[in-house]
Amino acid sequence: MKNTLITKMIHTENQKIKKMNRQVVESIKNNESITQQVLETSMVPQSFSERLADRVASFGGSRYFIVSLFVFMALWIILNVVRLSNSAFDPFPFILLNLILSCLAAVQAPVIMMSQNRKETIDRRRAENDYLINLKAETQIQMLEEKIDLMVTEQMKNLFKLQEAQTTLLKDIKKHVSK
Repeated sequence: MKNTLITKMIHTENQKIKKMNRQVVESIKNNESITQQVLETSMVPQSFSERLADRVASFGGSRYFIVSLFVFMALWIILNVVRLSNSAFDPFPFILLNLILSCLAAVQAPVIMMSQNRKETIDRRRAENDYLINLKAETQIQMLEEKIDLMVTEQMKNLFKLQEAQTTLLKDIKKHVSK
């Protein structure tokens, strides 16, 4: 059971890598830029719930939220203990405050996780795009190295032919001078 799951995961990952390799080959054949593909995939519009989750997560993880929460709790406690000591709407154990904080945590945690999951998906896409760009760059560098090697080889052949011709000319000159 465990081995089949691992084998399936590896197979799926290999399929993804093969697909990305094909994308790189196609972009090289068509002389296209992969960075354009990166921009197109990163411009996916967000839904209302995704934007809301991002805003709640950014506020819920800020110093402003923490300070606001402490101010709210301090005001709640001061109001119930000092001001309304006889007729407090939430007396000392602060059960209502505890309920409000629990509800806030129960709602806030899944929303923050939604935002993190979405950002993780975006990061994964960026990492895949970085891989594609790096793979294309590596492939093009290898192609350039092969072209340079070919050019050097051709240049060496030409230099040897030129040297041979010069040697022949020197021998001819030497024969003329010696006569």
